[in-house]
Amino acid sequence: MSVPQPPEPIPGARLLFSLDAAVSHLNHGSFGAVPIGVQRAQQRLRDEVEANPLRFFTVGLTDRITHTRRHLATFLGADPDGTALVPNATTGVALVLQSIGLGPGDEVLTTDHGYGAVDLSLARECRRTGAVTRALRVPLAATDEEILQIVRSGLRPGRTRLLVVDQLTSPTARLLPVAAIVGVAREHGVPVLVDAAHAPGMLPASVAGIGADFWVGNLHKWGFAPRGTAVLVVAPAWRDRIEPLVVSWEQEAGFPGHVEWQATTDYTAWLAAPVGLFTLRSLGLDRVRAHNAALAAYGQRVVGDALGVPPVDLPDPGGPGVAMRIVPLPPGVATSLDGARTLRARIADRLATEVAVNAWGGRGWLRVCGQVYNRAEEYERLAVRLPALLAGT
Repeated sequence: MSVPQPPEPIPGARLLFSLDAAVSHLNHGSFGAVPIGVQRAQQRLRDEVEANPLRFFTVGLTDRITHTRRHLATFLGADPDGTALVPNATTGVALVLQSIGLGPGDEVLTTDHGYGAVDLSLARECRRTGAVTRALRVPLAATDEEILQIVRSGLRPGRTRLLVVDQLTSPTARLLPVAAIVGVAREHGVPVLVDAAHAPGMLPASVAGIGADFWVGNLHKWGFAPRGTAVLVVAPAWRDRIEPLVVSWEQEAGFPGHVEWQATTDYTAWLAAPVGLFTLRSLGLDRVRAHNAALAAYGQRVVGDALGVPPVDLPDPGGPGVAMRIVPLPPGVATSLDGARTLRARIADRLATEVAVNAWGGRGWLRVCGQVYNRAEEYERLAVRLPALLAGT
């Protein structure tokens, strides 16, 4: 089977970023990269704050936040009145967990593909409330129908108080059929929280079409927003029950205002976020998505070939448009969290390449992403040098 051809670079796209040219940045999915134009927009807002802090915080700021929220929600196909700006998806998850009223004997159901920080948040809330968490094992190569059957069999109506499922998993880069999962859970009366940290900007989004009770997504990854920009979308039946993590002056306004207003927090990232979407649209949204997905697939293949992984053993993300791919590492390599962190740091330091390394299912996995600032030769260079590094030479 021949190696797929990489996509043609999008002219001028690489010049939009201030990334260190001496480093191959193949891990956009972790912290993103903010275009220069968005950086400048945020800096102008910071300058506005410092020119007159009292005026910035007291004259029209809530209206500006509302306008930004409506802009982002419309892009995502979400109800603006049911959408709140939050710092990141993990914060949105914590808001939901502390608002749904868990108690002793209650259960939160997840899968074994969940994000580590979300698992930690679940564990803390269960310790606090007496609830328990249970993870469903979902094989990496499971079909959508098999996944639905796993979920259907795992639900415990009357005990399962919440199902938490990723739209696109972080450790395994697997696209899950979240709309169908929501439908299965609804048949059993179980509310669903969709962790869509990687969806905004990468995947065509119609939050309303998914129909989840709660949906959280980051704009600062694939949406080119400044870091600290995410949304929590809440279905109408739950909005009156959402409580902010910290009470502030907009408490009586209710959701979403009391979640968004956090006194002297830095709102400039949120207010600059529409510039990130403008940048994305200027490049061509469909064009960027197709480019990034094709580049990630190319990177997966060349690195997999270098490590002797047959193409048939390279995991398929389960759908088009996914700009993250994983490659299995040799047995015994990076099979623990500490081992994965150590290997990631070695690749960064010795190969001047940023990737993600995760331990999942008893094996280490290398994750590469595709973004408009990447080039095919960066993956090829990693493929040439990685086997020797893994061999310890």
